[in-house]
Amino acid sequence: MAQRLSLSRRLATAARWPLGVGLTSWRYMWRTTPMHRHETRASWEAHAPPPLPSGAERSEVQWPSDGVGPLFHRLYRARIRDSDMGPDELLTRVSSDPDAVSPTEFASFQKVEGDSGRMRVGDEFVVRMPGPWDGPVRVVDVTQTWFRLVTLEGHLEAGQIRFGAERSDGLVDFSIESWARSADRLCDVLYDRLRMAKEVQLHMWISFLERVVELSGGRREGCVDVLTRRVEQVPDDA
Repeated sequence: MAQRLSLSRRLATAARWPLGVGLTSWRYMWRTTPMHRHETRASWEAHAPPPLPSGAERSEVQWPSDGVGPLFHRLYRARIRDSDMGPDELLTRVSSDPDAVSPTEFASFQKVEGDSGRMRVGDEFVVRMPGPWDGPVRVVDVTQTWFRLVTLEGHLEAGQIRFGAERSDGLVDFSIESWARSADRLCDVLYDRLRMAKEVQLHMWISFLERVVELSGGRREGCVDVLTRRVEQVPDDA
């Protein structure tokens, strides 16, 4: 089990909470990024999260069955024209330091297990947010086209998330795809009933995509796609 974060690092991050909340709220209200949003209901059979690779460490993992409420399968995608990097290089740059493209006033990726400057299976991060929460995750899959993280005990969600890049029609498509339920009833109320956490999460990943586009040296083509599939029935052994 990796040590999550030292007290000094937690206090340093917590000192940014008031500013982070203010900036996040301000930028959310004034966001002008064009988006195409679509949400529909779906079945578990069609939208279940992919199985973990054989040999992936399973200790401390928060499985969908550990969560509360519906599972949301969400896809955020930006298409990049005139990128200075191919999809492989862009993904390698992002995976080597996710914090470099994260909106750090709101969410900061802090590595707690593994070497800096590269990503390997088994590495662990804590995503620090403006509030008294940690978002511990573990890397379970790294390929030329994606890397995948799974949530660990103490995370606000139970599930996994995948970051991918590929070439399509002469453009570079960068996507963030998640399969997750709320970790407990309070998170479910904030996310699904009041929709506060859901909109904040949207703002976070759209900001992440904007920074990826900037890192690529290219420009965004068209709208950012945000597709959501809501799965009501989650098996007890998921």
